[in-house]
Amino acid sequence: MPYTERPWLASYSPAVPADVEIPDEPVSRALTRTAAALPDRVAVDFEGRTTTYREIAAQVDLAAGALVALGVRPGDRVAIALPNCTSHVVAFYAVLRIGAVVVEHNPLYTASELAHQLSDSGSTVVVCWEKAAARVLEVRDRTQVRTVLSVDVSRDLPLTKRLALRLPVARARAVRAALCAQRPAGALSWHDVVAHATPIPTDLPEPLATDIALLQYTGGTTGTPKGAVLTHRNLVANAIQGAVWTGVRQGEERIIGALPFFHAFGLTLCLTFATRVGATLVAFPKFDAESVLASQRRHPATFMPGVAPMYERLAQLAERRHVDLSSIRLGIAGAMPIPAATAELWERVTGGLLIEGYGMTETSPVALGNPCTDQRRPGMLGLPFPSTEMRVVDVDDSSVDVAPGERGELLVRGPQVFAGYWQRPEETAEVLLPDGWLRTGDVVVVEDDGFTRLVDRTKEMIVTGGFKVYPSQVEDRLRLMPGVADVAVVGMPGGDLGEKVVAAVVLAADATGVDLAAIREWGAEHLARYALPRELVILQELPRSAIGKVLRRMVRDQLASTASATA
Repeated sequence: MPYTERPWLASYSPAVPADVEIPDEPVSRALTRTAAALPDRVAVDFEGRTTTYREIAAQVDLAAGALVALGVRPGDRVAIALPNCTSHVVAFYAVLRIGAVVVEHNPLYTASELAHQLSDSGSTVVVCWEKAAARVLEVRDRTQVRTVLSVDVSRDLPLTKRLALRLPVARARAVRAALCAQRPAGALSWHDVVAHATPIPTDLPEPLATDIALLQYTGGTTGTPKGAVLTHRNLVANAIQGAVWTGVRQGEERIIGALPFFHAFGLTLCLTFATRVGATLVAFPKFDAESVLASQRRHPATFMPGVAPMYERLAQLAERRHVDLSSIRLGIAGAMPIPAATAELWERVTGGLLIEGYGMTETSPVALGNPCTDQRRPGMLGLPFPSTEMRVVDVDDSSVDVAPGERGELLVRGPQVFAGYWQRPEETAEVLLPDGWLRTGDVVVVEDDGFTRLVDRTKEMIVTGGFKVYPSQVEDRLRLMPGVADVAVVGMPGGDLGEKVVAAVVLAADATGVDLAAIREWGAEHLARYALPRELVILQELPRSAIGKVLRRMVRDQLASTASATA
């Protein structure tokens, strides 16, 4: 049914409005406003080196001036391939301030992965980690890139830590090797270029809210990554929606920035949301539970966006070390389900709440969330955000709405929904309907009050013998089997059946007796016969995305490659 009455509003926290007003402003305006209101508040704490909002704003003005001097103009694409660090924050806001478009990349991408995305976006300037600069230069001739700016992340560290990297000891050498590299010929030093720049004039026109702010590449789990076009209005809207949903306190929050900024989840929660609410961002180049616990002594966090493995590892270590995490009032989890045991452990250790949400790059990224109250429902995606509508439709016909309690594809509409895929009108038309509804590709079940539960992805659904099998349902059952540490279920060519169900399993260290017959027997009581695996493959590990999500497409490709080689 179409949810014209928005039944979920009755389950909202009393402080959360049904709708929010989205100001007609660019993303960068929030930094200007926060720097004026809270100039001395710490904006970024990177490994103990603190930078205030006044200082960040000044660095952004210099960096923006440097980019303009290099020929960057409004609408130009500027690629950023950096780990989390202060320079990443500065580069992000500098690009946006001059009306250019940020294109985020994983700094660990291979040369071929970078070549595809740089070429597709038409980026002309790349701001990248020293360790990625050689890979960028290797493929520059296949792209429109004319300038490569190399960032020495160690320059963002406190002086004492920078000096420690020079010590002739094994640990210092290891850290230096992991963090730094020799800047290759052909790359300019980001730090030197910015230091010698002239700040942009204060009257430089700002971009419009309708202008493109970000190209965020997505689709890696289903095919060749494509650039999701996100406008300034999209990013501003999701930051505001997140602020009212979580009820954060302006100028008082301290956010653990361990999610990668180059990912949509980390970008919104750690860059745009944090700046809008005047938070201190405690940034980590990568997630490390030991480092997060150490940071609690400097800046006890109040808010942590993350994924399931982060919460589990941090809570377990804190419990063993008797480290106080009670300052963390709220954890916002996404990208994958949170096991009930993980949620219970986190909330016991912190005394705060762990809230599950749902989104995708195409929704900037958050579209639904559990209430940030005791009314949350573990295992559920939650309720549509303010100003967000929801429909659930027949998987094979998006014009037909299904009744509450029935499986269907989730459609969402709201100010955070993207403008389409970069230079891909056909693929845009497949997911973005003419009336603004976004086809998420996710199969859900919605209860009468609007609480929503994820079932699976339509593109990863397996059709075997005419029956539809949802991989996550099979995986949920098999994960409970003794001896199974992890599992991914995929569809492989199955002759007359169309596809056959294949379970790729990672065994626990003490596993015994885990074979196909045991797997089928374990699942038989809870799964339909056609959903039981017809083949079992043992893997050492499952391929995962940068934030830990299992990539079923890569599992399928790996199994297909192995089968081809065997044949």
